[in-house]
Amino acid sequence: MKIFTKEQIIGLLDTDLAVRRLEEGFIAFSNGKVQVPPTQAFTFPQANGDCCIKSAHVAGSDTFTVKISTGFYDNPGKGLPSNDGLMMVVSATTGQPIALLQDEGWLTCIRTALAGRIAARILAPANVKAIGMLGTGTQARMQLEQLAAVTPCRKVIAWGRSDFQLAAYKTFASGLGFEVEVTRDAEVVARNANLIVCATPSREPLLLSEWVQPGTHITAVGTDAPGKQELDPALVARADRIIVDALNQSSQYGEVSHALNAGLIGEQQLTELGALLEGRVPGRDDDEQITLVDLTGVAVQDAQISGCVLASLNSQSTL
Repeated sequence: MKIFTKEQIIGLLDTDLAVRRLEEGFIAFSNGKVQVPPTQAFTFPQANGDCCIKSAHVAGSDTFTVKISTGFYDNPGKGLPSNDGLMMVVSATTGQPIALLQDEGWLTCIRTALAGRIAARILAPANVKAIGMLGTGTQARMQLEQLAAVTPCRKVIAWGRSDFQLAAYKTFASGLGFEVEVTRDAEVVARNANLIVCATPSREPLLLSEWVQPGTHITAVGTDAPGKQELDPALVARADRIIVDALNQSSQYGEVSHALNAGLIGEQQLTELGALLEGRVPGRDDDEQITLVDLTGVAVQDAQISGCVLASLNSQSTL
């Protein structure tokens, strides 16, 4: 079994190829061509942490992937990153472990950011006047990096709970060439940005329906486990298009689960991202529509991103 470090993985990942592989994975998943066992989820309230174990096999692939991902949100105060984890790639013909990707959670973060890039590319309004970012952590940074590839907008309004973290995020975003406004009032974001990404581990709504302007696209990535929530259920119900990465998973604990449980929407209003990518359902029809993509994180993303990395690593080793 080969072992690869985070530095090796980052240096070799082709993000454009990874986007294509992820799109293929979402489409395969929506067509029932991916085995995705139920997620194992742990919570550690005393440490403000959680852990999930996900696995997937895409039909026809000679490997499958098992991923451990952790989020311990008090870690920055201890000088440690919030996210960590690893992926194991295993042969689907012999059952032997092929590679251990010691990515320290980076692959989970980048595959989530790339999914946000895909969502914005196909659903954001034609004229993005400002990008709104809820969150200041690693995912909020990666999402902004990836959005730069799909929109010419270079204005961002960032919300966070800490002046120190907001200042650090402003420095980071400015370094990418963005004009940056920071705020501790989420309403300011909602009223002034029409492409909003929610990337926090919040357990209560941060965005209220009455704040969000017509024509806004929202990508929500923080609600990836039971008990988490970033959006007002009334806002979910107000969306003209509700796209989810996985119907069953999002209905259990994604943003849409709160609106479903409140009786504000029905499951027939939900569409999987794979179906949208394949062209089986419509996307945004006009720039007055509110669109929402609820990304809970699907194991097929891990299978696809790890396969992409392994192919690059193997290719390099044969040069």
